[in-house]
Amino acid sequence: MWDILEVTHEATTDVKRARKHALIQEYELFRMQQGESIVDLQKRFTHIVNHLIGLGKQFDKEELNIKILKCLDRSWQPKVTAISESKDLTTLTTATLFGKLREHELEMTRLKEMESAEKKTRSLALKSKAAEIETSEDSSEEDSDSEDNSLLTKQFQKFIKLKRRAKN
Repeated sequence: MWDILEVTHEATTDVKRARKHALIQEYELFRMQQGESIVDLQKRFTHIVNHLIGLGKQFDKEELNIKILKCLDRSWQPKVTAISESKDLTTLTTATLFGKLREHELEMTRLKEMESAEKKTRSLALKSKAAEIETSEDSSEEDSDSEDNSLLTKQFQKFIKLKRRAKN
């Protein structure tokens, strides 16, 4: 009876070894997926590492930290460089590392939101300016065109005079 319970709940050594090899391969090929958040990446990474530790695999802090930093996509490269150069990866916990990455992700999200809001207000200002121009009367358009032409003519004449002076 004990053998049946052991095989059912703990699996055989062959099953454990196969599972361990599959998880090791998954760990080695681990990469950040496109559009994946740091929280989701942390969940996937922690799941794999915890299962490997449960099967007897040992990791040190530096190995895990380097793996995390190397699995991030190209957009994270400046932050990876900053962390690598400023922190001792042998003493930094993975929780602290993920915390720093999460802070950076939140800041980048905030900046993107500000930029998009700024673009929307610019767009609205341009649209309202265009609407003002369209609704103005034809006579005012002709007046502004003639004013623009006379200003352009004056500026061109000044330019020609300066050119002539420069030659002499």
